[in-house]
Amino acid sequence: MANHRKGSKKLLNAWAFYDWANSVYSLVIASAVFPIFYGALTIVKDAEGNIIDDTITFLGFDWNNDTLISYVTGAAFLVVSLISPLLSGIADYVGNKKIFLKFFCYLGALSCIGLFWFSVEHLWFGLLCYFLALIGFWASLVFYNSYLPDIAYPEQQDSISAKGYSLGYIGSVILLIICLAMIMMYETFGFEDEGLPTRLSFVLTGLWWIGFSQYTYWHLPKGNKKEKFTRDLIFNGYKELRMIWAKLKENLRLRRYLTAFFVYSMAVQTIMLVATYFGIEELDWGETDHTVGLIVSILLIQLVAVLGAYLTSKSSGRYGNIQTLIGLNIIWIAICVYAYTITTPNQFYFTAAFVGLVMGGIQSLSRSTYSKFIPEGALDTASYFSFYDVSEKIGIVIGMASYGYVAQVTGSIRYAVLFFILFFVIGLLLLLRVPRK
Repeated sequence: MANHRKGSKKLLNAWAFYDWANSVYSLVIASAVFPIFYGALTIVKDAEGNIIDDTITFLGFDWNNDTLISYVTGAAFLVVSLISPLLSGIADYVGNKKIFLKFFCYLGALSCIGLFWFSVEHLWFGLLCYFLALIGFWASLVFYNSYLPDIAYPEQQDSISAKGYSLGYIGSVILLIICLAMIMMYETFGFEDEGLPTRLSFVLTGLWWIGFSQYTYWHLPKGNKKEKFTRDLIFNGYKELRMIWAKLKENLRLRRYLTAFFVYSMAVQTIMLVATYFGIEELDWGETDHTVGLIVSILLIQLVAVLGAYLTSKSSGRYGNIQTLIGLNIIWIAICVYAYTITTPNQFYFTAAFVGLVMGGIQSLSRSTYSKFIPEGALDTASYFSFYDVSEKIGIVIGMASYGYVAQVTGSIRYAVLFFILFFVIGLLLLLRVPRK
């Protein structure tokens, strides 16, 4: 293990490189290949490509396929929100954040590999792997994000946070292109079964995640505290959350910002998770291969997101973090209004370009803004970020439950888009109440 001083270039780059390692999950599993794969398994279409049946039986009940996957997703986020305070509190006191980061990385990566065996006949196993992969990815981010104030000074945090997201987008695009090449040219690669390359994509995702994360583990410090573990520490994380909540009452700026983040992030994260399902079920693809079209649109989002993260970092330096976040929420409102009306692939591509532009920006700037608002010199950074992540995850649970309910009741995802506009409007109004100083 290397030993670097806070703020050193090698340490900052090693931290950011974990985004390169783990972002393949959010692209291949959460956004691109798995949603298309899941749709192909659970949707019955006629010869013209029209949906005949999208009902799936699980645990003795008939579910709309979108509702089932959204409820499983929401349940996983609920678990993450419950366990992250427990784990982060222990990590803060014992000083072993890296051990937790590794554990959830390996849990998520191995679960991605397990998706190779996903099938309708053994749906419980496939959904379990999907469930555990999601927990592994998001729980690892609790500890990854909490390193930011430990390894970077406030003036470095916006740029290195943006760099992390940019590396994640670039790395995940590279792997997605490899997976897309295997899927579309499976005979060229020597595959007789056209479904095998899709399943191998899940294996490659897990191996990529484990392999590239080793560079980060070599350079990151173990933690920022060293105290003996006792039984009292088991529930220390929840005690620390109460302590953070008490501190928020004394920190008006941090409290108001976190409230605004909770609301607008609810919509951002849910839209990112359901965008591909929207493209599968709500668009008229005509003669276009919808698999290629959807993956192209997702690649477009990732590539434009690199530019978005960079421009947002520059904008925050010139206009301030809160003002920039206000502008991003306004753009998101416009995107939702337009997305409700789209029916063609070209309209979807146009929307995807704007989503990419603001997606990377709002994620990286939200993380670094929160890091800046944490009191300088605070040692319980994992608990602060646990509070941040719990807020985000509970928001996603609400967002996914809303999406699943709308899909089940109306039979259309399109109406959920209108509901998300409300979140962005409220988030915008709350950001206007955050004190500038």
